[in-house]
Amino acid sequence: MTATIYADASDDLVIVITRIFDAPRDLVFKMFTDPIHLARFWGPAGFTSTVREMDLRPGGAFRLDMRGPDGAIYPCEGLYREVIAPERIVYSGGPDCGHPCGGGLPPRALVTMTFAQHDGKTTLTINTRFEAAADRDAAVKMGFNTGWASSLDRLADLLEKR
Repeated sequence: MTATIYADASDDLVIVITRIFDAPRDLVFKMFTDPIHLARFWGPAGFTSTVREMDLRPGGAFRLDMRGPDGAIYPCEGLYREVIAPERIVYSGGPDCGHPCGGGLPPRALVTMTFAQHDGKTTLTINTRFEAAADRDAAVKMGFNTGWASSLDRLADLLEKR
C-alpha cells in the first residue's frame, strides 16, 4: 500500500499524508524515534541519511543530513514540540534551512505525526501546516510529497523484513 497525500479541504496550508503499516504501533513509533532506524529510511530512494542530533523532548533539536545520489547534502533541522510515546510527535522546521523542502522538515512549517493502532496494524497520519502558500508550493516543487511517499515505502520495506 502506498501513501495517500492530499490537501486538507478545510485548510489549504496543510498537506496530509497517511499510510497503513502492517506492524504494531510501538514498532512504527520506534522507527521514528531511534536514530539508527530513522537513518535507514529517511529520505527518498537513493538517498542516505545521517542523524546528527535527536533530542526527543519538547524544545529538543532534530538534525539530520540527507545525501542525494549526486552527493549534495540536504540538511533537516527542527525542534520537537511534543513527543507522546507511542501516539504523537510534533516538530517544527526552523525559520530557514536553506532548502525549501527541508527533507521532511520544511522551513516555517509544523509537522504533526499521529500513530493509530488497529488490528495489529498502524495508521500513520502526517499533517504538515505551512505558514504561507509560497512555503507549501516551494516544498512541493522540491519534492516534499514524493520524498515522503518514498521514505514511507522504505519504512514499509524495513518493517516487512523484521
